[in-house]
Amino acid sequence: MKIQFEKATLNDLVPIKEIYDYYIAETTATFHTHPVSFEELREIIPFHNKKYPSFLVKADGKTAGYCYLSQFKKRQAYDRTAEATIYLKPEFCGQGIGFKTVTFLEEAALNRGIKVLLGTITGTNENSIRLFAKCGFEKCAHFKQVGIKFDELLDVVIYEKILE
Repeated sequence: MKIQFEKATLNDLVPIKEIYDYYIAETTATFHTHPVSFEELREIIPFHNKKYPSFLVKADGKTAGYCYLSQFKKRQAYDRTAEATIYLKPEFCGQGIGFKTVTFLEEAALNRGIKVLLGTITGTNENSIRLFAKCGFEKCAHFKQVGIKFDELLDVVIYEKILE
């Protein structure tokens, strides 16, 4: 399977929203509990940011998901750190695309002077935890019962990788 990454644009909002809406409605991977508007999605995903880019993930020419880097905190001292976010369509999970996507985001981060990547993951999201661990990320934080979705109290864990 050929995996490619294309810079995401506002024209990609419809397929990105479809993917994200699935995760909102069916999983605890995101703490949104209701579908977000296109305007809200534009605020979440950095479409026009040189330091923090967003990409469509393509598998054999088909949209398999999306990924992006985002600012960790809005203070200059944190400019060397970013959060890595990945959402794949369910039918593309478990095929090695996630691993290639994390690797791609690591390279994109280094090319932008980012030296530390964080993955913020729901504590019950075993697949994402395994993915980030497989990519060399280490658990650095565990926040207990910080969210609730589908009447379930949820933890959040953060995995970190120093890229230098």
